[in-house]
Amino acid sequence: MGAIRILIVDDHPLFREALKQAITGGIANATISQAGSLDAARAVLDKYDALDLVLLDLRMPGVQGLSGLIFLRAQYPNVPIVIVTAAEDQGLVQKALGLGASGYIPKSSGTETIVEAVTAVLRGDVWVPQGYGEASAADKEADDIARRIATLTAQQIRVLIMLKEGLLNKQIAYELNVSEATIKAH
Repeated sequence: MGAIRILIVDDHPLFREALKQAITGGIANATISQAGSLDAARAVLDKYDALDLVLLDLRMPGVQGLSGLIFLRAQYPNVPIVIVTAAEDQGLVQKALGLGASGYIPKSSGTETIVEAVTAVLRGDVWVPQGYGEASAADKEADDIARRIATLTAQQIRVLIMLKEGLLNKQIAYELNVSEATIKAH
């Protein structure tokens, strides 16, 4: 296997560096890029069309809940995304998987677990921590909503995120350089 390109997206430089060391220590042919924000991640993803994996933190400035995952899945559907976060709620794991995440790694995981998870996802598997398998009825309903959100276009997702931030149709239209009628149609 050739070089493996991985992007780590986290707003904490120390954690990014620790994650980089854990991965390069366990996967010899890994090349790591880093981004401290969703915008910086987009710049890296636009620059390199051959990324093999994105490791994404859920809690960063400008990102609310799973909005970063939703946005990246819509913009870069062929790049596997693994959530790496301090949140260890099983419902959140199920929602992330329902939105297209290829895995979920708690930040409390040890180096060996992180390497195991990354290796599994690079093989094409979906990886979650032990004990995070079955979804409850509420989680299944959330999965259904997540699947419907996943069918939205990238532009529709941008509009949805901006609506969630409380912007008016007129403001969204201005930001996206489209008509207000287009926003209403989305």
